Amino acid sequence: MSDAFKLKRIPSLKTVKEFRNHLASLGVEIPCDEELLQGPDSPLARPIRHISIRGKKVGNRIAVHPMEGWDGTLTGGATEPMLRRWKRFGESGAKLIYGGEAMAVRPDGRANPNQLIIQEQNRKDLGDLRKELLTAHRDLYGTTDDLVIGYQLTHSGRFCRPVDKQVLEPQIAYRHPILDRRFGIDSDDVILTDSEVEELIQCFIKAARIAYEVGADFVDIKHCHGYLLHEFLGAHTRPGKYGGSFENRTRILREIVDGIRADGNPIDFGVRLSAFDMVPFRPDPEKSQPGRLGPGIPEDYSHCLPYQYGFGVNVDNPLEPDLREPKKFVELCVELGIKILNLSCGSPYYNPHIQRPAAYPPSDGYQPAHDPLIDVARQIQVVRDLKDCVGDGMILIGTGYSYLQEFLPMVSQYVLQNGWADMVGIGRMVLSYPHIFMDAMEKGRLEKRAICRTFSDCTTAPRNGIISGCFPLDSYYIARPEARKLKDIKKALKEPKR
Repeated sequence: MSDAFKLKRIPSLKTVKEFRNHLASLGVEIPCDEELLQGPDSPLARPIRHISIRGKKVGNRIAVHPMEGWDGTLTGGATEPMLRRWKRFGESGAKLIYGGEAMAVRPDGRANPNQLIIQEQNRKDLGDLRKELLTAHRDLYGTTDDLVIGYQLTHSGRFCRPVDKQVLEPQIAYRHPILDRRFGIDSDDVILTDSEVEELIQCFIKAARIAYEVGADFVDIKHCHGYLLHEFLGAHTRPGKYGGSFENRTRILREIVDGIRADGNPIDFGVRLSAFDMVPFRPDPEKSQPGRLGPGIPEDYSHCLPYQYGFGVNVDNPLEPDLREPKKFVELCVELGIKILNLSCGSPYYNPHIQRPAAYPPSDGYQPAHDPLIDVARQIQVVRDLKDCVGDGMILIGTGYSYLQEFLPMVSQYVLQNGWADMVGIGRMVLSYPHIFMDAMEKGRLEKRAICRTFSDCTTAPRNGIISGCFPLDSYYIARPEARKLKDIKKALKEPKR
């Protein structure tokens, strides 16, 4: 961390007043209720009335984000750890399972060789995951009539590693002067042609058909985190019908949705969107030490101005969001009949601090250069700003809440009560504490030992070829041999290199 910055950790803030005072010292706004409302009085418990998904009304305001575990079979099928994860999604009490798992629409689009693939040979496994979730939820909560489950369809684009966990096999939308250098891309050969994009669209259509036939209520057409469809949103410099103008850069979404409907598939749609981006960041080399990453600083972008390499970015100052195009995208989603919009930002590969604020960086990241609450506040405010474009036309899900830790339920309660978002989603937190919201609503208190402290082991593990999971807090992963391997890797990373 920088010399001028010392992080005040969330567990040291014992009351809402202390939390608010700390926020005031940072000059940011994150609303937080004083007390938790319980039972049916809780805003978290209220069903969604204005939108139905495949005839269902979502039973509460809690969503679970897709949680890729790097733990499928080499043919893209399900495994015991994956089935356990989906079971815990069901036990969480959340009434919207948004995607479950990032599912590649074809083998070469995987982010790792163990990613789930939504293809014919995995049909039974895809159905079994859903059945495991439904059974767990029904056993605890009595009914699944108000439980909505979607499958997330993806292609990893620039970040494909379909065969070897350490070997990139990128398929990109356009050349990026900073990311190309970082990830060793030096040829136009990896840019997808328009005809190859058309073939990919057919893969999404076929995947959606399988999702519907195994019981999914909706499919998420993934447009976030630097993966392929998100990258196309920023393809300002790409020639042809999938680049340049806003209409061209959103053509893939329109053609996927139209193609799925033309296929006679009645499934509903969601989109997970990185609503804004920033330039890539890196550890400050002047403040890095052997075994310790420096704070994050932006890569030099002076040679890239005006910045034409992102979506929702200020072209003159790409450290700031510009929501003009994201608002147009939201309006397009409403026109297309997209029923759920799940808002995130940035990418875990090149600016993780804005996307999933954390106290502790993953092994390929950097120390926070400022209090992560600043990044939480930005995400909450962007969702609030975009809510005005949505009205009652979609269900809008907010993201980035896990870093709030003890204060997560109170902040979520305020956001929902005051209409800043329709639902609140959790990702990392559900790994360590799947029933955090149910405890808040039913008990009015949390199990502090189960709260995710954003150690980032769930990211450091897959970055080093190990399955993902909560190794610090989940007894299932603590007992696995991978836990010892991860400790050894982290120890080696801290040791000075000779």
